Amino acid sequence: MENFDGKVAAITGAGSGIGRALAIELAKRGASLALSDIDEVGLAETVSLCEGYGVKVTSLKLDVADRDAVFEWADQVAEEHGKVNLIFNNAGVALGAVVESMSIDDFEWLMNINFWGVVHGTQAFLPHLKASGDGHVINISSVFGLVSIPTQSAYNAAKFAVRGFTDALRIELEIDDCGVSATTIHPGGIKTNIARNARIDEATAALSPEIDDSGDMFEKLAMTKPAKAAKQILAAVEKDKRRALIGPDAKVFDLVSRLPAGFYQTLLIRGAKRQRK
Repeated sequence: MENFDGKVAAITGAGSGIGRALAIELAKRGASLALSDIDEVGLAETVSLCEGYGVKVTSLKLDVADRDAVFEWADQVAEEHGKVNLIFNNAGVALGAVVESMSIDDFEWLMNINFWGVVHGTQAFLPHLKASGDGHVINISSVFGLVSIPTQSAYNAAKFAVRGFTDALRIELEIDDCGVSATTIHPGGIKTNIARNARIDEATAALSPEIDDSGDMFEKLAMTKPAKAAKQILAAVEKDKRRALIGPDAKVFDLVSRLPAGFYQTLLIRGAKRQRK
């Protein structure tokens, strides 16, 4: 996909962060937009920011964990816009919890959005992307889809799964030679509200009292603004990359992931023990 002018892009989690930045950048480049989010207020704000660029913008309150709703939305987008060229499966949530005490409800909540939401979006839009003759699936993983982190087992599980799922999809699409491709995105620290809105279980909060300030801490450590991340993601689509590392810290995580597992895990263990003391 050499450019986005005249294309139709569907984006989940478009009410803030990377999703909003993608919507604005695509609107600037002449793409029509089908936006969704469970946050109606944030979604309306994104729509307002995009409408000034002279492109068609439709929106829908959507829970990506609801498979039937996602499929209905995909059909609606194709009908309203006449085609669909891109699906950005971007909606995501965060959870801080140790494995032993993590509630199954919290685990399922995260997996239903971060993994199954990606699966639903991919399967729902894929027939429409193939019909367009020029389509692309963009699935958002994370640097935590490269390296595992304590208290992030659920998030790691989902993001590693997105990576494996999208890699397999890409291979299948190339075998089919159907005019559709797929890219896995691994963002590093992006200045979004995901950490501030994360669920934290009681055991994790007790072990790490400072976790109450994790949103502020993440805001300080995050190295990349959403607008810059969006440009890097779209550049990866234009270049038809299999995987894209977003932000300088993502490159560091990628290098760490190539080290022997015992090496980086030992460093994490020592750091966590020091922090507890």
